[in-house]
Amino acid sequence: MKQISLPKRAALCVFAGALTASSPALADLSYDNGSGGSALFYGQFNPAWQTFDDGVQSYDDIVDNANSNSRVGFWLRQAYASGTLSFNFETALGFRQSSLVTQGFTPKGINWQRTSIRKVDFSYKSDSWGTISIGQGSVASDGAAEVDLSGTSIVTYSWIAGDAGAFRFRTAAGALTNRAIGAAMPNFDGGRRGRIRYDTPSFGGFSVAVAYGEEVLAQNANFSTTNIALRYSGEVGGWKMQGAVAYADIKPAVLADRQDTIGSFSALHSSGFNATVAFGKRNEQAGAACANGCSYGYAKLGYQADWFAVGKTALSVDYYSSSDTTVAGSDASTVGIGAVQKFDKQRIEAYLGYREYSLAEPGTSYRDSQSVLMGARWKF
Repeated sequence: MKQISLPKRAALCVFAGALTASSPALADLSYDNGSGGSALFYGQFNPAWQTFDDGVQSYDDIVDNANSNSRVGFWLRQAYASGTLSFNFETALGFRQSSLVTQGFTPKGINWQRTSIRKVDFSYKSDSWGTISIGQGSVASDGAAEVDLSGTSIVTYSWIAGDAGAFRFRTAAGALTNRAIGAAMPNFDGGRRGRIRYDTPSFGGFSVAVAYGEEVLAQNANFSTTNIALRYSGEVGGWKMQGAVAYADIKPAVLADRQDTIGSFSALHSSGFNATVAFGKRNEQAGAACANGCSYGYAKLGYQADWFAVGKTALSVDYYSSSDTTVAGSDASTVGIGAVQKFDKQRIEAYLGYREYSLAEPGTSYRDSQSVLMGARWKF
């Protein structure tokens, strides 16, 4: 692979220096009004170095880690009656995303757009009857394919596209194709929309969410989704467990209507050993890519340890396999390794992830490719 250039090394040093210089005693940017109300400002920066080798040529750049992009936001909360009124605004900062860089195209370094807005969300939570939410925010199925207690989801988890999703495969002869990693290896997770959503209270660790949403940020877009999710969170013996399963009926304006079924489950033992699984299936109308059903499976094994006084270390290895996502009879897979080191006082997580990707279609052979994503996330 190409050696990283001097300007990029300098940029990395600047990022690292800025993160390391952050005050260990940085306090929460919060305010309490003394009458059951509060305001909290928060955010994170997540610069990374990305390198990709498609079997013919290698590429590298400074990016924003799309698995958990750089963002800022604030919460306003006020106790009211027997519950809490809340408002949450959150936006990405518009830095170049690791999921958008590809051969022959590098997005602008900073390109904030209206679609960078993540949340404009009003909600009311009652302990007795649940939570109602209105505005731009998570639909019921958001995160249902991404439950993960490994501690390495910042660099390896079921959304494979976050590391290098726009990069394309080359044929065995070396020709560049239009087969992108993200399209070949989806996870069908729900995402965020302008929506109305209701969440039940938790009963024995279980809760249900339902939502109806429409695309309200992208211009000239007409997209609606109706979805429902069942979630679980609890502890049994020395195990902490979380899981979710969801169904979504999606109606895009241009593409075919589709139905997605997704789910994930993760368990973390007090010893540090953990395991995560996820699955997804999509059905579309006749004539569409997934008319006969697209599906995938995902599995991860990990370990967390207190090897260093600065914070916990998390290691993991994962495997993803999909079928029929590009054409009928296609198979795509990836193996990944992730490592995350926390620095608790500085609120920093340094990480390194490596992936190998493969794709096979009837009558077409593709070269395997590899990616590396290395960086640090600082939260405030």
